[in-house]
Amino acid sequence: MSEKIVDFNEPFKKFHEWFEIAKKNKDIIEPTAMSIATVGKDLKPSLRMVLLKSFNENGFCFYTNLTSRKSREIIENSHVALCFYWAILGRQVRIEGKVIVVDQKEADNYFHSRPRDSQIGAWASKQSQIMDNWQDLEDRILDINKQFENQEIPRPPFWSGYRVVADNIEFWEEGKYRIHNRLLYKKQNNKWLLNKLYP
Repeated sequence: MSEKIVDFNEPFKKFHEWFEIAKKNKDIIEPTAMSIATVGKDLKPSLRMVLLKSFNENGFCFYTNLTSRKSREIIENSHVALCFYWAILGRQVRIEGKVIVVDQKEADNYFHSRPRDSQIGAWASKQSQIMDNWQDLEDRILDINKQFENQEIPRPPFWSGYRVVADNIEFWEEGKYRIHNRLLYKKQNNKWLLNKLYP
């Protein structure tokens, strides 16, 4: 298959189809789990799991503490890579792109959709910082609970969402004898080009 221009929504429609299948599979505990790789100014890669909270043709969103290591590295280098792997389906999706911060309304809406204890946790955790002992965290949770007792909890100013605006999206499907099926969508001049890759 030679390179061809496809409809702008095509890679996102394909991701939606695969994602819905993963969500319906009872053997997949957390279909929204995705790894995110970042590289800071020291040029050393860092990898961890986060949860996909929303997606559309504008990008793939997750939420985090803005003082965390991943956030510091994103500030230093906004190019990241995501990976979904649904082993039981024999499917993987790799996404590369640039990160932007979601707008405040979107971050507020998602924060207030979370369980109250998760909202408290967002305030209490000094994410990625060294913790002297567990009791410190428990004390912070108690203090935050008292501070916001009987009232709505506002979103912390140091907590928000990121949107990964994709430049490349690769769909990998397991094949027999390691003859896998790989489709690469690459964005150029605001158009998606599709190529088939060797396994």
